[in-house]
Formats: sequence, C-alpha cells, structure tokens
Amino acid sequence: MPERIVTFFKESRVELKKVRWPTREETIRYTIAVIAASAVLAMYLGAIDYILQLILNTFVF
Repeated sequence: MPERIVTFFKESRVELKKVRWPTREETIRYTIAVIAASAVLAMYLGAIDYILQLILNTFVF
C-alpha cells in the first residue's frame, strides 16, 4: 500500500512538469475576460428580471 502512494506522488510530479502554466500577462487577460463576461451576463439577467417583473406587476396588481 505505501509503495502505491509513493508511486502516485512520483507520477503526479512528472505530470505537473508537463503542464504549461500561463504567463502573468495571460492570467491578467483571462481574468479580465472572465470579469467582463460575468458583468455582461449579470446585466443581461438583470434586464430580463426587470422586464419580467414589469410584466407581472402589470397583470397581477
């Protein structure tokens, strides 16, 4: 059992060396893209919510 754990960690280390980590500039660019996409989606959902609320208030009250 312990040798399986040691093998797992050795293989994990080898695989992590194969990973291409993003540069600082790429990370900043991707972060900005995610924040922008989140903001656009939030505004879209907020607009839909507002419109549906207006429609419901017109017919219910």
